[in-house]
Amino acid sequence: MTRTPVTSSDLVSVGYDPSSKTLEIEFKESRVYQYYDVPAETYSGLMAAPSHGKYFHAYIKDKYDYREV
Repeated sequence: MTRTPVTSSDLVSVGYDPSSKTLEIEFKESRVYQYYDVPAETYSGLMAAPSHGKYFHAYIKDKYDYREV
């Protein structure tokens, strides 16, 4: 999955596959996680948020199934 670099103290890059609703996030510690069944609106909100990290913690973390890849 192609990821877009973001400016954040927690996140490095973010990718999204709309056909599978999979959100992929690379974190500063070089770990990459995929989150499943994430609506496109949540991805759009993350990318538009003034703080990607705060948005992640408020709307994504512990809200979707995920795994480290």
